[in-house]
Amino acid sequence: MIRRYLAALFLLAATSAPATGGQRVLVLTMDDTIQPASLRYLRRGLEAADASGAEVTVLELNTPGGLLTSLRQMTSAITGARRPVVVFVRPSGAQAASAGFFLLVAADVAVMAPGTNAGAAHPVGGEGQELSKTIAEKVTNDAAALIRSLATQRGRSSEWAEKAVTESLSYTEREALDKHLIDLVASDRGELLKALHGWKVRRFDGAEETLDLSAPEVVLFKPNAGDRLLSVIAHPNIAYLLLLLGMLGIYFELSHPGAILPGVIGGVSILLALFALSVLPVNYVGVLLILLAIGFFVAEVKVTSYGLLAAAGVISFVLGSLMLVDSPFPSMRVGLEVVLPAAVLVAAVVIFLLSRVLRVHRTVPLTGVEGLVGEEGEVRKALEPVGKVFVHGEYWEAESTAPIPAGRRVRVVRVEGKKLIVEEFPQT
Repeated sequence: MIRRYLAALFLLAATSAPATGGQRVLVLTMDDTIQPASLRYLRRGLEAADASGAEVTVLELNTPGGLLTSLRQMTSAITGARRPVVVFVRPSGAQAASAGFFLLVAADVAVMAPGTNAGAAHPVGGEGQELSKTIAEKVTNDAAALIRSLATQRGRSSEWAEKAVTESLSYTEREALDKHLIDLVASDRGELLKALHGWKVRRFDGAEETLDLSAPEVVLFKPNAGDRLLSVIAHPNIAYLLLLLGMLGIYFELSHPGAILPGVIGGVSILLALFALSVLPVNYVGVLLILLAIGFFVAEVKVTSYGLLAAAGVISFVLGSLMLVDSPFPSMRVGLEVVLPAAVLVAAVVIFLLSRVLRVHRTVPLTGVEGLVGEEGEVRKALEPVGKVFVHGEYWEAESTAPIPAGRRVRVVRVEGKKLIVEEFPQT
């Protein structure tokens, strides 16, 4: 509810002229691949349209495709929108390929500009490569069922829509109109709004309403800084590397308190990673394994386990990394080619920091009272067996097991409170 009110305030602030009744047209522009950032932007736009009472939302689309995981949520957002949604493939030369074709078919009103094309929706891997036979069959059948369902519910040709998925067919705007895949062709936004005035829209739930756009007020809804940032960091490998950088920074800060910079970088990186992972299909078992790994690394700093906790941390880290993002596409999960070098890096950093800690523990103290052990000095008041010695520029009360006259050289054996236990240094 709060998000809707904030969206409405944002929309009102962005509008220079007063609203014309219910004839506001909210325009979203999507000129990129379909990804979590696209989903976030679409959801914000639909919430703003609902909160401001817009007559219709127009999504101007130009995309080569994208993630099926994001696509499914976007089609659900469109079919569940309270206000009618128009998907308009524009400008000339634009496309609604692959995942974009699903958005076009899911719209209340599907429109294409002259010189555009749509279709070629056969699923491929996240990097454009062919999937293995088993995965390809599963994903293709699933995508075909989705496009049939959308087309049937919208009154469009399910047969030709399915062929775009199973046979990778692509259609020009005229072919799409003739095959009943879209509702109309419009050259620009002005022509589109004129055509939509008085248009009877059949919503996904079967309800019908007539659009009133006799004097439309167009409001552009642009991506904000968060949308733009998310579009950069939302790839699973980028989000994972940010999480890794954050872990290393915080681990370094814990093992070397006061360094500050590693802790700051680590904290910012983890926040960015969490921001990206919030819109990715995250497997929470993977998250728990990575958190367990962090716990093992921190415990290794505090507890002497001779590397056992660090080894358990590395194993948990690798398993959690491989399970972190749950996607049917191997290329859209955190890749093994990223996880293994990351695990080696984490292990190297942990081993390096542990060796520094162990070295400090094994080093003889050079300051304080303990630093006097092994130092040489001179007896200034005869030890019988207690007396005074001059060690390290200071006079100390000292004791020896045998009497030592003044002027002799002695070596500190140990320290008891503020008294030195010494022995006579062999004379030459």
